[in-house]
Amino acid sequence: MKSGYISIIGKPNVGKSTLLNRLLEIKLSIVSSKPQTTRKRILGILTEGDNQCYFLDTPGLIKPDYELQKLMVNQIKKAAKDADIIIWIVDPWFKPEDFPDALLKSCQKKPLICVINKIDLVPKTKLLPVIDKLEKINIKEIIPISALNGDGLVTLKKTLFRHLPEGPFLYPVDDISDSPERFFVAELIRERVFEFFKKEIPYSTCVVIDEFKEREKGKDYIRALIYVERKSQKGILIGKKGEALKKVGAEARKEIENFLGREVYLELWVKVKEKWRKDKKFLKELGY
Repeated sequence: MKSGYISIIGKPNVGKSTLLNRLLEIKLSIVSSKPQTTRKRILGILTEGDNQCYFLDTPGLIKPDYELQKLMVNQIKKAAKDADIIIWIVDPWFKPEDFPDALLKSCQKKPLICVINKIDLVPKTKLLPVIDKLEKINIKEIIPISALNGDGLVTLKKTLFRHLPEGPFLYPVDDISDSPERFFVAELIRERVFEFFKKEIPYSTCVVIDEFKEREKGKDYIRALIYVERKSQKGILIGKKGEALKKVGAEARKEIENFLGREVYLELWVKVKEKWRKDKKFLKELGY
């Protein structure tokens, strides 16, 4: 038996969460066209035959400007430190200056697999210069893939299984994560906010599950609080006659029911918490 932790790191919007979801064949990590969607480390468990992989999806590599972003960067560093294998994911528009030199140098003894994602968006001839650039910075394991349609994932999994250290499984074979349902429900609500709103609104919001009641008869009851930083943002999020918030709730409920496999009654409330992204105490309460 072989098992180990595998950290997925890379810049925002290179497809880290999409790759995790494709590997697990389930939507575990929320996905958005906007950068910096992932805020917390998410553990996804893949069991195949005698192999069990513990994938750590991480926030995108950025230069932090405020407290929340600093905590996100710390999560990346911790995930890299804890990993047995590192997947560094890039896209076909990779530039050598994007190489996270300091981070990966601290993990020199660990197997590093570079994944070139989004190969479905460019001709194959366009990949050769990218591979050449990667080889020049001494990257030996390079695997082109498309996380969107699954191309190259068989090769990627075989490579990962080859590098996994020997050891017992840490989780039951049917487990897909170590996070509670509350976490994923909050993430699915936040994903809808990211999809429906523009500019600063998505980045100024966070979601807290205030109440989660499982019922033997009838729908489960979920009460979620969406925090924003300003009263004007609250007005935008709620919308005229509450229509915007109703739309978020309706779409989020569908996603939640699909994930949980049961019907839910979802109630959303919007609250103002000024400068919460810089509030260390509040961020700690959120689990950062």
